[in-house]
Amino acid sequence: MRYISTRGGIKPVRFKDAVMMGLADDGGLLLPETIPAFSEAELESWRSCSYQELAFQIISRFTDDIPDEALKSLIVSSYKTFSHNEVTPVVSNGGLFILELFHGVTLAFKDVALQFLGNLFEYILKERNEKLTILGATSGDTGSAAIHGVRGKTGIQIFILHPEGKTSPVQALQMTSVLDPNVHNIAVDGTFDDCQDIVKALMGDLEFKQKYSLGAVNSINWARILAQTVYYVYAWLRVARQGQKVIFSVPTGNFGDIFAGYIAIKMGLPIEKLLMATNENNILTRFVNQGDYSIGKVVQTLSPSMDIQIASNFERYLFYLYQQDSGKISEAIAQLKKEGRISFSDVEMLQAGYDFMSASVDRAATLKTIGSFKNETGYLLDPHTAVGVCAARQLVKSDIPVICLATAHPAKFGEAVAEATGEAVPVPDVISRLSGLPTRCERMPADLGLVRSFIEKNVNTAAEKQK
Repeated sequence: MRYISTRGGIKPVRFKDAVMMGLADDGGLLLPETIPAFSEAELESWRSCSYQELAFQIISRFTDDIPDEALKSLIVSSYKTFSHNEVTPVVSNGGLFILELFHGVTLAFKDVALQFLGNLFEYILKERNEKLTILGATSGDTGSAAIHGVRGKTGIQIFILHPEGKTSPVQALQMTSVLDPNVHNIAVDGTFDDCQDIVKALMGDLEFKQKYSLGAVNSINWARILAQTVYYVYAWLRVARQGQKVIFSVPTGNFGDIFAGYIAIKMGLPIEKLLMATNENNILTRFVNQGDYSIGKVVQTLSPSMDIQIASNFERYLFYLYQQDSGKISEAIAQLKKEGRISFSDVEMLQAGYDFMSASVDRAATLKTIGSFKNETGYLLDPHTAVGVCAARQLVKSDIPVICLATAHPAKFGEAVAEATGEAVPVPDVISRLSGLPTRCERMPADLGLVRSFIEKNVNTAAEKQK
């Protein structure tokens, strides 16, 4: 299996090199040269698989440079930290199926991929006797999941940028209370997009990237997408009968989680439609419904992990929408940088409408959905999941099974849930233990030079200590 860049500027690389490269050296995103497909018979044979067994069946199709036993071991160790024996269980409530993705160490769906990616990084670094500097931007959940995935791991330094004051208090504590010497939090005075721009600029500086061995944990890293594809297949196996199509409703801002579902379709999973649910930061909904992919101002909402205007994984979808024309992608990215928008043809928009449906859910509708769903079923939704549930109830009128991705535990956003229900949210021990813990974080302006200097100083200091 070889991996290529959406922009066509690199020679194909193998899986482990793709993992370590993160962002392609030409600034594009990595994708497999071909998508391995499974048959209906193969899919049916997986019904009795555990989550770990299914993960091996899917992930192993995308890598031929990790021995099977080593890959199985990585997968098993990655999901030992989850509190539910199914890892991502499916429950039925209110006429919908809820895919619970919040049973990991930070109570968010990012744990599913980042526990695996952290172990994968450690495995490759040990094999190659190398070191890695992980660089990431987060709107809340990626940062804490990444930090908990690599904290204390030998040979790794991690730097996570988050927008100051724009994550939930729990999200901030989950990051800044981790005091391991290899963990560095940077609170940026700006938005998530400002953080992401800095990360992409540093990753695109090849001299800096090579000197400090930069790697990515954001969903620009292909391994993140691959690991998330597994739970689409797992959920389908627990909901659908043979050959039956379903709809997945996915709350999304950065397009990574829903793109994993798109890959599952390409592999052969019977999905009728992917429902893209956005909050007021609705660039993806405007794209699907109006052909308007233009950057607006980031709005702070009840679902901060989706408070994004520039969806970094959208370029991967463009690769297929543009019939794998890398030159056309480069033109589109240039237009986005120059004009703040991308233009699409009628044919392209017809295809996008075939691939997705979408709805934008505002604050009032989010609160109403949390409250009404609790009253009807007794089940608590976090604000992100509520966006997906609300969009599904708006758009799906048939009796086709709908699986809504529950991307975070409601206690991570207790204030919003309490406002919606009028009741305090039960707090799990893993969150209550955060109260009063010492924290460490560096606050700075959204300045590329300052972030670069901070990384250089800390990586060099760590290197000196290890001599």
